[in-house]
This record gives sequence, C-alpha cells and structure tokens, in this order.
Amino acid sequence: MGKRVYLSLGSNLGDRVAHLRQALEQMSSAGVRVKRVSSFYRSEPVGFPAQAWFINCVAEAETERMPLSLLSALKKIERAIGRRPGRRLGPRPIDIDILLYENALVRVARLTIPHPRLAERRFVLVPLRELAPTLRHPATLRTVLELLAETRDAGQVIRLKESMNRREGE
Repeated sequence: MGKRVYLSLGSNLGDRVAHLRQALEQMSSAGVRVKRVSSFYRSEPVGFPAQAWFINCVAEAETERMPLSLLSALKKIERAIGRRPGRRLGPRPIDIDILLYENALVRVARLTIPHPRLAERRFVLVPLRELAPTLRHPATLRTVLELLAETRDAGQVIRLKESMNRREGE
C-alpha cells in the first residue's frame, strides 16, 4: 500500500477541463493511483488577476514514490500537457501541486510539504473539504474545515457540473 497524498490541479489556458482530465488520467503511468477526485470548481486567479479564471480540483491518491520523485513525475505530466516556464502565478494549461504527503513535513530547496500556501487558498481548501473535511494539517493540526473558516482569502470558488465523469457543459 502506498503513501496517501493530496494533489491540487488547476488550469486556465485552453480546454481547462480537458487538461485536468488528461493530467488525472496520466497519473497512473507516473506511479500515482488516483482514489478520489473532488468536483471541479471555477476560481478567480490569485496574485495575478489579469488572466482567465481557473478550473481547479483536488485528488486523493496513493503512491510508492518519495516526495521529490513524485514532484518530478508531476512536472513531467505538466510538460506533456503543455506547461512551459513563464510568469510566476501567470496563465498555464496545467498546474499540479503536492498539498499533503501522509503527515510528512518536507522542506528542501525544490519542495515544501504541506504546500506553504495551503491555508491561504480557498480554491484549494474548498475542494479539499469535499474529500477530507476533518483531515489535519500536519504542522498546525488544524482541520481542513478550520483552515477554511479561518482563511482570509475571499476569492470566489464556484462548483461546476463538470467532474472527472462528465463533459463541460453537460
């Protein structure tokens, strides 16, 4: 049995829903078994507002990969879907972040787990609440529900009809 991880996925370029589905489908070939996926949400961009809104979701998965190996595998998926280096917080076809890796605390140059801005982002907390409302942040010991209630982020996060099983607009 692998390590339980939570991943955040977002897209605001091209066919956003298709990019999310493609990333989720490519996970198995990267050694990541997706167990559950939240609903898809439309959210306003954070930090660089002059761009299209994102479609976001959170996936609960299992992997045998260690954190840095997982990061490398996820970056490879991003590149396969068309992600290229660009402006920080700018538009992108796909963004995959490791939110949590079991109860691990990781702080190395390339990776911090839990994700350092997890508690500041409604677009992550809302779909994470759907999957694991009582999950505790390993550093603060706050539940996802508590983090969501306490966040100062007032950005709009709107649940869509789309999911991993439905097409956009159905």
